[in-house]
Amino acid sequence: MNDKLLEEIPSLDLADFTSGDPAKKAAFVKAMGDAHQNIGFVALKNHGLSDELTASLYAAIKKFFALPDDVKQKYEIPGLAGQRGYVGKGKEHAKGRNTGDLKEFYHVGQEVTDNDPIKEEYPDNVWPTEVPEFKEVALEAYQRLEAAGKQVLKALAIYLGLSEDYFDAKVHNGNSILRPIHYFPIENPDAVPADAVRAAEHGDINLITLLMGASADGLQVLRRDGKWIPITALPEQVIVNVGDMLSRHTNNKLKSTIHRVVNPPRELMNTSRFSIPFFMHPRSEMDLTCLEGCIDEQNPKQFPDITAGDFLNERLVELGLKKK
Repeated sequence: MNDKLLEEIPSLDLADFTSGDPAKKAAFVKAMGDAHQNIGFVALKNHGLSDELTASLYAAIKKFFALPDDVKQKYEIPGLAGQRGYVGKGKEHAKGRNTGDLKEFYHVGQEVTDNDPIKEEYPDNVWPTEVPEFKEVALEAYQRLEAAGKQVLKALAIYLGLSEDYFDAKVHNGNSILRPIHYFPIENPDAVPADAVRAAEHGDINLITLLMGASADGLQVLRRDGKWIPITALPEQVIVNVGDMLSRHTNNKLKSTIHRVVNPPRELMNTSRFSIPFFMHPRSEMDLTCLEGCIDEQNPKQFPDITAGDFLNERLVELGLKKK
């Protein structure tokens, strides 16, 4: 592994992996794996999202989040632990914290279109009638990000010495979530808790996250020497990072890196920030037991055995989205 401390995240081209050129593919696999052992994030281009689709989705979510709070709250469905539809301002907090993040968001989940019985596990998606175009663009973005995520997982499987298709069945109709987020304006910074931030430091729950470019700066990643590094992506890139499920499964060989979204300078607190992460989850029955190939004397087994579904439930309680 390259132990060098990076000042920025590596930029990779997914077309190198899918090109059919063995040398380009091998170089992509090594760069992707090394980055996730080192800084934990990469910027990825040629991921399948068009500029037009990205712009259309951002336009739709801005229209939704501009609606009055009482209208948005119609789409906050009790009993779903926030897994579909709207989640209101300050409802979610980072693990280990009680202060809510300065954000609101919307969840779009898996649409099972074959006869897979896992459909029974998933609640139906919730679509705002006030923004009819949201459904079509959100589902298309979901499918394109899911397809790109499957390619990234193929590359990581090769890096881990597994078969390239190792993750395929595990993420088929997986419990993935597209989450448009609005970090809402703060008109009076003195009126919010002193420790309130847009998104407190956290690791993601899932296998991998693919983040569409945000509308403003603020994302930072914690380097292993304790320094916070700002993450910026070019317009044609998505940011890819490993989540806690994949970190557990690889016995922390691939690292779920702590990250946060900091507040802007006080004079910009009254502005909005939008971002759209795609949280790629496996099926609930996936066994997250540490891979044998990732356990040795230098790196003994660090995590107890658990399924993806049980791990997700644990974390939803810790985030304040689900009652025990």
